[in-house]
Amino acid sequence: MKPVDEYFINQKEPYQSIMLYVRSVILNTLSGVEERYSYKIPFYNIGKKPMIYLNILKGKDYVDVAFVQGVLLEQEFPVLKNDNKRKQVRSIQLKTIEDLDHENFIELLHAASKLLKKSKKAWFV
Repeated sequence: MKPVDEYFINQKEPYQSIMLYVRSVILNTLSGVEERYSYKIPFYNIGKKPMIYLNILKGKDYVDVAFVQGVLLEQEFPVLKNDNKRKQVRSIQLKTIEDLDHENFIELLHAASKLLKKSKKAWFV
């Protein structure tokens, strides 16, 4: 079993279901996205550049769907929040699967992918 699959299996509910749903949307929406296991969490890369990662922050009760270049997308997608005073990353916090606006999320995935493909590097701050 791949480490990323083990990560998902070891999550408690409702986090496991939320993460598996988000994972399936990402993998089914973006061609060429690569799932990797880095820093003990799942990352989704375009080429070698990280675009999104999924995490459960200590002391929080939601899945953090974090966009590496989120700061560049937050005006167009106000669903992205600056949690933990991060300089570049913005995220969607999901307590339930129903919290995810599927259509808006797909638009956000396409926008983030297009932005990352134009960038020389993912981390710029």
